[in-house]
Amino acid sequence: MVSIRVAAAQINTTVGDIRGNVDLINKYINHAIDMHADIVAFPELTVPGYPPEDLVWRRDYIKANQDALKEIAKTSKNILSIIGFISSENGSLYNSAAGLFNGKRIFTYNKINLPNYGVFDEKRYFESGSEYVVIKYLETILGVNICEDLWKNPGPSETQASRGAQLIININSSPYEMGKNQKRIDLLTSMSKRNKCFALYVNQVGGQDELVFDGGNMLSGPNGELIASTSTFEENLLFADIDIGEVVKSRSDSTSKTNGNGNTKPFIIPQKIVSIEKEYANQALKEYADQNQKTRLRPTTVIKTNKLENIYKALILGTRDYVYKTGFSQVFIGVSGGIDSALVAVIAMDAIGPQNVVAVSMPSRYSSQSSITDAEILCKKIGVRLITLSIERAHSAFESILSDTFKDTESGSTEENIQSRIRGSLIMALANKFNCLVLTTGNKSEMATGYATLYGDMAGAFGVIKDVPKTLVYELAEHRNSIGPGAPIPDNILKKEPSAELKPNQKDSDTLPPYNQLDRIIDYYVEQRMEPNTIVQTELKKSDGVTRETIDKIVKLIDLNEYKRRQSPPGIKITGLSFGRDRRLPLATKW
Repeated sequence: MVSIRVAAAQINTTVGDIRGNVDLINKYINHAIDMHADIVAFPELTVPGYPPEDLVWRRDYIKANQDALKEIAKTSKNILSIIGFISSENGSLYNSAAGLFNGKRIFTYNKINLPNYGVFDEKRYFESGSEYVVIKYLETILGVNICEDLWKNPGPSETQASRGAQLIININSSPYEMGKNQKRIDLLTSMSKRNKCFALYVNQVGGQDELVFDGGNMLSGPNGELIASTSTFEENLLFADIDIGEVVKSRSDSTSKTNGNGNTKPFIIPQKIVSIEKEYANQALKEYADQNQKTRLRPTTVIKTNKLENIYKALILGTRDYVYKTGFSQVFIGVSGGIDSALVAVIAMDAIGPQNVVAVSMPSRYSSQSSITDAEILCKKIGVRLITLSIERAHSAFESILSDTFKDTESGSTEENIQSRIRGSLIMALANKFNCLVLTTGNKSEMATGYATLYGDMAGAFGVIKDVPKTLVYELAEHRNSIGPGAPIPDNILKKEPSAELKPNQKDSDTLPPYNQLDRIIDYYVEQRMEPNTIVQTELKKSDGVTRETIDKIVKLIDLNEYKRRQSPPGIKITGLSFGRDRRLPLATKW
C-alpha cells in the first residue's frame, strides 16, 4: 500500500496584499506540516490575489509576487507546496502553479485553458501554457492543472492520467453563483472516474469586489465517488489520506483501453516529467519511511448545504470583505420599513456586527406611520443604532426653488424623485462626515427595470442585494428569520405590499406586474437571453401567463435603463448573469 496525505488550503487572500497573502500561505503550510501532510495545495493566483485585473500590467506587482514565492519556498520543508502565482517568461505572463519543496521551485505549470467569458477575461492578461507536468513524488505520480483546465474534456487531466498520474490536483479561483457547486462536483467526479484517479479540487474563499468565492474544497476517488468536502464560505484545510493502491486496482480492473473517457487518442501536448526524489532531504525520506506509523485520518465528512443557506452566506461574506478590504469598518443604511432595506440591514449586522451598522430613517410627508414604526422595530430587534432625519424641510425648499420653473407642468416622477435624491444627499453626507460606507438596498428586479433613482436610492458604495431578484429577497428574509435567534425581520415588513411611498397610496404594482411574473420575465430575457417572441410563447403555456403588452414593456424598460445600471455601485454577484460583470450592453444603440 502506498499512502499519501494531502491537504487543500481554502484561504481568503486579498488582491494586492502580497505581504498579507504570504503570511497566510505560510501559516497554512505550517499547519499542514504539523498534521504530517505530504502535499499542501493552495488556490489559483493565491500569491497576488484573484482577480488581479489590470494590476497585472504593473511590473513591480509581478516582481513582488515572484519574490514572495521564494519566501514561501523556505517554509516548504519536507512538504510539497503547490502555489498559484503569476510567472513571466520571455516577456509573456502566465497564470501558473509552482511546486515548492525544501526551499526550491521544483516545477512550474502554466494554465493551458484560459477562460474568456462572463466575469473572466484571462486572455487579456495571460498567454496559454504549452506544457503540462507529471510529477513523481513519494512513489506517487501527480498531475497539476488550474481551474478551467478541469472544464475541458479531453483536457490536461486526460493527458496527465494517460501518462500515469494517479492524483490530479486542480487549483481554482472559482466564484460562487447559484447551482455552480453541483456542476463542480459533477466535473470532478466524472473526471476522476474517466481517468481512474484521485482528484483534489482546491478553491479560494472570500469576497473580492462583486465576486464571492465559496471555497468548497473536495476530493473524489477513482470510481467517481465524492470522498470528502469542506464547509463553504470560511477558511479551512481539508486533510485526507489517499491509498494509491486503489488507483492501481481500479485501472487493472478496468477493461477500457482509453482511460474510460471514450477517446482513442489522449489530449497530447509537449510533456514535462519532474522527479522530486533527488530533492528529498533526509528528514523527508525518514518521514516517508515511517508513514505507515501515522495515525490514519478519518475520512472528512461530505458537507451538504441548501440553496438559501449558500446565498445568504455569500451575501454576508461579500459584504464583510468589501467593507474590510476597502479599509472601512462601519456602514450606513437607509431604512424605509420595507423588505429590501430590512434584509440589507440584517445582512450587514451579521457581517460586521450591530455596533458597526447605523440605520438612517428619512421619512417624508408620504411615509406611512407603519413604515416608520417597522423601521424602529427592526433596528431594536437587531441592535443597531437608528438616526431619524425628516426630509420635509428640504423637500419643501426644493419645491419652492423649482416652483417658478415647474409652473404650468404636470407633477410626476420628477417631483417624486426629488425626495429620493434628498435622502441620497443626506446619507452620503453622513458617510462623508463619519468616514463610513453606504450600503444601497436596491434589488435585481429594480435594477433591471430602472425602478430606482439615480443619485437618490442608488447613491452609495456597495449594492448588497443588487443581484437578488425581489422574490428571492422574500425567501432570504424568511430563511433568516427561520435560523434565528429570534425573527429579526418584523412580520409586518414581510406581509406589507411593496411601495416606494413617494406619493399618496403608491404601490409598486401601480407600475410593475406582480414580482413573481416580473422576475420570470427578467430571468428569461437577462439570464436565459430569450428573445421577446420566445418569452411570449413560453408565457402562453402558464396559467398566470403575462400578456405580450406587459412583456414588451418590461423588455423595453430593461433595455432603456442600461445607463442607470452603468452608474450604480458594484454589488455581490450570485446569479449566472449579473448586471455589469457578466452582461455588458452599449448605451447608445438602436437595436
